[in-house]
Amino acid sequence: MERRKTSAREWSQTLRRDMYRDRVLYLMILAPLTVLILFSYVPMYGVQIAFRDYNIVRGIWNSPWVGMKNIKKFFSSYMFWRLIKNTLVLSAYSLATFPLSLVLALLLNYMPSQRYKKAIQMVSYAPHFLSTVVMCGMVLQFLDQRTGMLNAFLKLFGMPSVSFMAIPEAFPHVYIWSGVWQGVGYGSVIYIATLAGVSPELHEAAIIDGANIWQRIWHVDIPGVLPTFCILLIMRCGSMMNVDFEKILLLQNDLNGKVSEVISTYVYKQSFQNSFPQYSYSSAIGLFTSLVNLVLLVTVNRVSKWLSGSSLW
Repeated sequence: MERRKTSAREWSQTLRRDMYRDRVLYLMILAPLTVLILFSYVPMYGVQIAFRDYNIVRGIWNSPWVGMKNIKKFFSSYMFWRLIKNTLVLSAYSLATFPLSLVLALLLNYMPSQRYKKAIQMVSYAPHFLSTVVMCGMVLQFLDQRTGMLNAFLKLFGMPSVSFMAIPEAFPHVYIWSGVWQGVGYGSVIYIATLAGVSPELHEAAIIDGANIWQRIWHVDIPGVLPTFCILLIMRCGSMMNVDFEKILLLQNDLNGKVSEVISTYVYKQSFQNSFPQYSYSSAIGLFTSLVNLVLLVTVNRVSKWLSGSSLW
């Protein structure tokens, strides 16, 4: 017992000494830790709204408990399958374009002219720094039926002008490829940094063995960036149920609403655009999507660890 007490006392003294020595580092981490607690963990107190018939006047604790009523209401809603389908279609389509950033990084990595490489990098990165509102305004302007650049191009070949935003089938393509235009350059930054860390000796050995550029990409570069690619893919799959709410809301109209209404926009409308806001119902839907994202994250993480050995944990 004496030895155990002495050991605990020594450990406590060592901990206090180390904390005092590294006090500046602890002060530096205090600010982001406080923000994380205030904006990520404290709001979790409000999750119980999903299981109550929430009333602003009564408050959270005094609102009656209704259990799974709100979640069952969402499952039985006529909008349920439409929302799930639209959300998954847009998420899967976006996931299919995910490797394009890697492709751009590989192309830039093998570009012989540094001058053109930097120019392409600047041009491809620039759209990322546009706000979503500005970007959506540009997209709507380009696709305008009367004054849009795309319709002006079609008229050169004698083709009739098209109201693209009024065609439901065109909405997923407009949404996804405008996102590719805005984000593919910035998304390639991390791959370019990873490719810079690939050992030049591997490329030299491959060249000596007679490997061409495509073989070097496949056997040297791809294995080098695969762990990074897997981590980013896992994180993307973990947010499949969360489609870009702001962008969809700005591009949405009555004509394409059948395919553009997703879970996030539906929750927003139920909470803020409804004559009688349904906060509990919206919270239940949000909780459902978070649980689905968690299941997807854990599943994809395990599959990635099993197939490639790369995972978040």
